[in-house]
Amino acid sequence: MPVFLYEARDATGEKVSGKVEASNRKAATQRLQEQRMAIISLKEVSGGVGGGDVGAFLDKFKRVNEQALTVFSRQFATMINAGLAMVRCLDILSEQTEDKKLQSTLDQVRRDVEAGQTLSAALARHPQVFSTLYISMVKAGEMGGVLDEVLERLAGFMEKDFALKKKVKSALTYPVVILVMALGIVFFLVTYILPTFVELFKGMNLTLPLPTKILIAVTEAARQPLIVGPSILLFIAVMIGIGKYIQTPVGRKQYDLLKLNIPVFGILTKKVAISRFCRTLGTLLSSGVPIMQALEIVGKASGNEIIAMTVTKVRESIREGESIASPLGASGLFPPMVTQMVAVGEETGNLDAMLGKIADFYDTEVEYLLASLTSMLEPIMIVGMGGIVGFIVISVFLPLYQLIGNLG
Repeated sequence: MPVFLYEARDATGEKVSGKVEASNRKAATQRLQEQRMAIISLKEVSGGVGGGDVGAFLDKFKRVNEQALTVFSRQFATMINAGLAMVRCLDILSEQTEDKKLQSTLDQVRRDVEAGQTLSAALARHPQVFSTLYISMVKAGEMGGVLDEVLERLAGFMEKDFALKKKVKSALTYPVVILVMALGIVFFLVTYILPTFVELFKGMNLTLPLPTKILIAVTEAARQPLIVGPSILLFIAVMIGIGKYIQTPVGRKQYDLLKLNIPVFGILTKKVAISRFCRTLGTLLSSGVPIMQALEIVGKASGNEIIAMTVTKVRESIREGESIASPLGASGLFPPMVTQMVAVGEETGNLDAMLGKIADFYDTEVEYLLASLTSMLEPIMIVGMGGIVGFIVISVFLPLYQLIGNLG
């Protein structure tokens, strides 16, 4: 049965701690409440020897579900707006979330807030859960006394960002699944079915055509451990080498530039990057974050070195008293429509709203592009697989036709 560590206040108001066994968190809470205890924190721990250490180690590699964090932000905003105390809000949200990582993090945040820290300072102690964007917006909300509004904006931003990522992933999932299945079928044919025909062809006194010779060579190579093993190791080594190179500053810059300029998919990457840039900057500005700090956060949150370099130039431009639109246009990444709308937003003092409109426009553009890419990839993959299967069929049947001709 699971064991839970708890901190609580008893009927006299004294702070106590201990362990309680229960089938689940709800049952543990009920048992403690029956003992007239006001729960401060409740955390599940492993009952096995060393289990807690292993669990804590593995917990470092877990990531909080984006949807769970979005739901938390929306509910937190609603509770704050309704007048509930922050500690109580965190306690309720920690108890009801199903994400274990988020649950333990909120328990720690609640204890820090109860100890007198600000919410933004408590969140900043968990950078693996709460991004710089999230912490900066919460801090701005605390300073302006509009924490509920900021949390609402955060939830809206996260919902749209999550929806955009989900659309991109779902659109690319189908082609990837079809490709993997097709490669699996070809591998099965080459490894298990074609060797029978290869042995048959070798026994014939025929001059085999070139396609059949190629097929025999591929089939025999696929069944040789001395060829397959080193090939796999070489492939893994090359991939590790590329991964290490991408982690270097120069390699990262070249990789990000390639992502933006690669045929077909580069357009999609660029539109997603523009949408994310505009939505993030617009959300920060509307939440009261200063422009220089907002741009610094946007650069870090962009996930692309080329975008980050452009943002650095924008900050330098503002520091020198110039506009935001000029360096955006000079970068070559942002289309004239974007730079013109940003310029209008600067002139009218309504930049945050203008950035939101640009982000909405590019979200729609991404949807249309994804739909067209998916419809274009399907026939390409069908033609590609048809070519592979056709080559195999021709390679198998050409010697048979030759044999039948000789018999005739």
